[in-house]
Amino acid sequence: MSKRGGFPGGMNGFGGMNINKLMKEAKKMQADMEKTQEELTEREFENTVGGGAINVKVSGDKKIKEIKIQKDAVDPEDVETLEDLIITCVNGAMDKVDNAAAESMGKYNIPGLM
Repeated sequence: MSKRGGFPGGMNGFGGMNINKLMKEAKKMQADMEKTQEELTEREFENTVGGGAINVKVSGDKKIKEIKIQKDAVDPEDVETLEDLIITCVNGAMDKVDNAAAESMGKYNIPGLM
């Protein structure tokens, strides 16, 4: 320790790293992360099930944009199957958003963030 107390080597940083440089890098990383998140939000993700019977499009912020149902998938005697197909299709589209988010944000590798 120095004579006056405090940090060895002065206040210029942690282990010799300049705190101003560290803050500048953190701000840049934050801006990059925000840009990546915005780009993800603007993308669309699509999922199809039942051999094309149901098709769903969602945005990167998980808003359903479109659901298409083929006429031959609609059986008034078997509504439960149609409901299951829709749920499966929507969940699959949402999983694609989650996977894309993990992939694009994973490059930042910040412990505890993801």
